[in-house]
Amino acid sequence: MKKLICAKEVEALEKQGQKVMYIDDNTLITPSAKDAAAACGIEFSTEAPPAPTPQACNSAAAPAAAPAAPAQNGIDSELIYKALTALMEKGALGDVLQQIGCEQPYIAEKDPDGLVKLVRGNTAKWDVLDTGNPADKVFYNELIGADDGSSMNAGFMTIENCSFPWDVACEEIYYVVDGTLTVEKDGKVYTAHPGDALFFQNGAKLTFGSPDKVKVFYATH
Repeated sequence: MKKLICAKEVEALEKQGQKVMYIDDNTLITPSAKDAAAACGIEFSTEAPPAPTPQACNSAAAPAAAPAAPAQNGIDSELIYKALTALMEKGALGDVLQQIGCEQPYIAEKDPDGLVKLVRGNTAKWDVLDTGNPADKVFYNELIGADDGSSMNAGFMTIENCSFPWDVACEEIYYVVDGTLTVEKDGKVYTAHPGDALFFQNGAKLTFGSPDKVKVFYATH
């Protein structure tokens, strides 16, 4: 069964002072969770968690950190960081990156305060959702996440003529845009059509599928 890791789980781990999140091969990590991990300095590891070790008494104090190296050739990393941050706050960073050839997941507009974000849905690039079966045709694009200062993640997902197990690790809402979505729990199948919405609580063990090709909008928290 697949387990979904959202940005909320990463942020909770960061509050505990942890720097490594241990996962297995059945774990799916959302893009916003990866972004949150990068921002918090948290790494994902498939290795077994290390056993706790006793703390030595009277250990020597750690050496002081070396002072930051001065900028070379007139390039100041702190100045670059401030410039990029200013562009991001004005909603212009995406346009700049696009102009210099960096691939963007979608084109979006933001107001100067960052309180409004408009995503051009027809520009969004689709990523493969790893269900554990290479033959499955499941794709998604995440449009809203931790980078927007949001505690929710939202985007679109498509499923074409396949089914796969799904473990819910947070609260999830799905709205069917096109096609037919089937959700099985404990042998009962729920069939959703365009205009229908579904809500799943944390801990639900489900099977997602579609007899045709379904497109859904999702939001997780």
